[in-house]
Amino acid sequence: MIRLLAILLLLALPAAATAADRLDPAPRIAVMSAFAPEWQVLKAATSDRKSHSVNGIDFVTGRLAGRNVVLFLSGISMVNATMSTQVALDRFDVTGIVFSGIAGGVDPALHVGDVVAASHWSQYLEATFGRDLGNGHYELPPWRQTTMPNYGMIFPAPVEVRRAGAAPDHKLWFDTDPGMLAAAGKIGDVGLRDCVKPGQCLDHKPRLLVGGNGVSGQAFVDNAAFREYVFATFKAQVLDMESAAVAMVSYANGVPFIAFRSLSDLAGGGPDANEMGTFMGLASENSARVVERFLQAWTPPR
Repeated sequence: MIRLLAILLLLALPAAATAADRLDPAPRIAVMSAFAPEWQVLKAATSDRKSHSVNGIDFVTGRLAGRNVVLFLSGISMVNATMSTQVALDRFDVTGIVFSGIAGGVDPALHVGDVVAASHWSQYLEATFGRDLGNGHYELPPWRQTTMPNYGMIFPAPVEVRRAGAAPDHKLWFDTDPGMLAAAGKIGDVGLRDCVKPGQCLDHKPRLLVGGNGVSGQAFVDNAAFREYVFATFKAQVLDMESAAVAMVSYANGVPFIAFRSLSDLAGGGPDANEMGTFMGLASENSARVVERFLQAWTPPR
């Protein structure tokens, strides 16, 4: 009787994802973007396309740059990116995750159209909002510690992360896979676009930067003062709304990860109105070009 009850209890529990739950048996590199304009170039370049749908997320399997891939949109924001990444890992045999998208530039040495493959990713809004003491001073609760300088009431802090076979850990930074980063460093010139259309061109030639830091958060940043804070505090090159979340999920699942982010704007650092609406298409294509070359250069671990 006890044995029968135990079996019934197990049957009642939600089942973990298994190979039988997968929508496609082939090992594939996950290539993801935040929203449609970012993945149109990659989707158009993918052959043997087949569509799948899970929880409203459209996945497209096929061949891109000679690799088996599964393409999908993360959705904008940290929560959407976290959810969609885990769904992809549960329903496909993912050998690595590559993010292709746009971002706000933080490093004053970078320009619109440049592409960054950061070595490390952090979350600037994983934080404690401190108590206002007046006169611009804020205080953390006595039990809360941080090593990062605050921006007003915002005190950045590490996030707890769990993974199989390890005790919970608190991490401020999540690393890009070293093998992926090394492959990115060998890409070289891919002919990045510098013109939106004839007569509407950048005053510089975009370039690829491999290394440095990126940060992500729930906010769209178009604020010069906060941009300066992020650069000074995190030594960041780029700022977006998804990459650090994907890096965290990849770390928790033990899957290699890299993000290529092309600057569509300067996160409030430009002299005029935000530039994203003008340069989003150019930046998206530049990131996609780098990703296609990366797929040719990187060999999945299995």
